[in-house]
Amino acid sequence: MLEILTTGGTIDKVYFDKKSNYEVGDPFVEELLHKMNVNISFKVKSLMRIDSLDMTDIHREVILKYIINSNANNFLITHGTDSIVETAIYLKKITDKTIVLTGSLKPAIFIDNDAIFNVGSAFTSAQILNNGVYIVINGQVFNPDNVRKNLEKNVFETIN
Repeated sequence: MLEILTTGGTIDKVYFDKKSNYEVGDPFVEELLHKMNVNISFKVKSLMRIDSLDMTDIHREVILKYIINSNANNFLITHGTDSIVETAIYLKKITDKTIVLTGSLKPAIFIDNDAIFNVGSAFTSAQILNNGVYIVINGQVFNPDNVRKNLEKNVFETIN
């Protein structure tokens, strides 16, 4: 069984008021996967609903302990993109499970979002990749040790 952990971030942001402010809403991933007729067993657990700029090592430790104590071996984590790399590196302490983190650069509620593509890519990747921690976004699988979010281009890219 694939276990999906949600933490918040842009992927789950919804309009909050007329000033174009957003807040993190309910996770959209479970509804999306049901609409897409996903035919394998998965479980969704919302661990937190925060903007990734507010993510601290205390939050990362919650994620780490949850994964360590879970009977599942394959995980997909939805996460805000601003600190997804830091969380992925933190989770590298776990070496006997497959952990894939993904997020989006636009909220899933936007018609032109990247959330659906990223979740689909990450969902499949979490099933087929070897044990380890990965970031799957923008159609690529990244090693957390050599990836960054390019704010100017609004994409993730490999660094050397």
